[in-house]
Formats: sequence, structure tokens, C-alpha cells
Amino acid sequence: MAAVRYQINQTTRYEYVNDVALSSQLVRLSLVDRPGLSVLSQEVDIHPRPTAQRAFHDFFGNENLWLSFIEPHAVLVIDTHAIVERDAPVPPAAAQTPPWEAVREACATHFDPGPDSPAQFLFPSRRVSLDAQITAYAARSFKPGRPILEAVTELSNRIYTGFEYAPGVTDVASDPREAFDLRKGVCQDFAHVMIAGLRGIGLAAGYVSGYLRTIPPPGKKRLQGADAMHAWVGVWCGEEHGWVEIDPTNAKLAGNDHIPLAWGRDYVDVAPVKGVIRVSGAHTLKATVDVEELEPEKPLVVPA
Repeated sequence: MAAVRYQINQTTRYEYVNDVALSSQLVRLSLVDRPGLSVLSQEVDIHPRPTAQRAFHDFFGNENLWLSFIEPHAVLVIDTHAIVERDAPVPPAAAQTPPWEAVREACATHFDPGPDSPAQFLFPSRRVSLDAQITAYAARSFKPGRPILEAVTELSNRIYTGFEYAPGVTDVASDPREAFDLRKGVCQDFAHVMIAGLRGIGLAAGYVSGYLRTIPPPGKKRLQGADAMHAWVGVWCGEEHGWVEIDPTNAKLAGNDHIPLAWGRDYVDVAPVKGVIRVSGAHTLKATVDVEELEPEKPLVVPA
């Protein structure tokens, strides 16, 4: 696959029924250089201007932006603009990956405490608990001696064919078991179910948030805001092959159409915006995303 250059524009807009008196927010909407991803330029615009802000990288290498507001405001808008080059690593041939039991053994004896170590992704996390029924569901794909990527691909395909993509039946706080019982959900749910199943049989699995470039049908115009934030799964396939990313929502290995934004153990580690506000009344959230393929050397265009 040839490298692809993209311009990514995202607008995240909160509107409050009443003015927010105080607010503290943690924003994870800045891309960082990763294997297969180079960030060529990036801007983050925040309205109103925060009273204080600080940027830092978390344990998993994601860029975090802490914002504090002490002036009353009824609207908060975060605009992000970036140009990146995506050259996704070529995945290994599934049949040539090691038996999954050997990878499980390697996970259990891997004592590296670093952020890329499988040891960080073996155990329950805040949004992914281990569940006997989900473990049994996943285990059906892991026959004795089967190459790990063959088994992982089959599990991904089973989630794709056996679950219905249905926005609105779950939310960001939903447990994997809820989506599993319903056999419905969205990309976040499918990733969490797959992660729970893999961890249940002793394999290391992480949560990847990012962007998915969508292509309109032939003859149809590309719609502004039609692209989306997305979630998929990283699976550790042993020392030789390392982490391989797979998308159970679309039953495919992650490639140049998948642009990673943040890595973590589950959604809580990578939530795009979270924080605390002092306000009475409700609020609404609207997020729009555009992922546009660029010709080489095309300059960054910031929408007015």
C-alpha cells in the first residue's frame, strides 16, 4: 500500500442551556507520531479561550490538553486541524503467525512494564471486565494450535456478522456485556466485546481510537462531516509480529483508511473530551469530522 496523506478537520461543539460558571476539561484530540503515522502539521483552536491550559503525554503516549475556564460561557467549541501521512504497517500472513497458545504463554511471562508491553493489556480495565460468556464466545475461534491471527480474524468476522450496528442502543458508559446480550451497538461496543473475549483467554488486547476515511458511492458527492471517529482493536501477536490492529465493525485489518488518534486499555483511556463543569440544566454535543485525502505537498486549509 502506498502512503496516503490526509487533512483531518474536526469540530466538537458543546452548547449549554445555562452559562457554565467553571469548567475543567481533558482533551485528547491531538494526533502524535506513531509507527505508520506521521503528523505533518496540526492546530487546535478553542473558543472561548481557556483561562489556563497545559499539554502533556500520558502513560500510553497520547497527547492530552488540560483546559480550565473560570469565565462564564454558554458554548465551548474545539476545532482541530491536522495533516498526516498514513503508511500502515503490512500485517503478517495470518497462517504464518504463531499458535495462539504460544502467544498466550509469551504474554504471561512478559514482564516489561512499558506502555507497549502486552502486560498492560491482559487484565480487566475500567470499561472492560472479564465475562465468562464473552470468553466462551471468543474461545470458539481459538482451536488448539491455530495461528493467532487466523483466530483473531475469525473472531472479528463473527462479531461483524453476528452483531447489528445500531447507534443509540448503548452509550459511552455501557459495559461490553450489555452490547453482547443485545448483539447490537456501535464501534466502541464491538471493540470492547472483542477485547473482553481476547483477554478472557489470556491474550493482550488494546483499544484504538481514531478516524475512518469513508468513500461515497460511485457518482455521489462526498458529504461534509460524513467521516467519523472510530474505534478498533490492537492484538499482540508475539515478539516477532508485535501489535496488529483489526476492525471488528468492518471485518478488516486496519490499513491506510484507519488513522489512529489514541491508544489505551479501553474507551476511558482515550475519551476525546472529559471533564467537570459547574452548571444547571442540560447540554448538547455535536461533533463533525472530515477526512480528506490530499495530493502531496498540499498546504493545510483551515475552514473559516
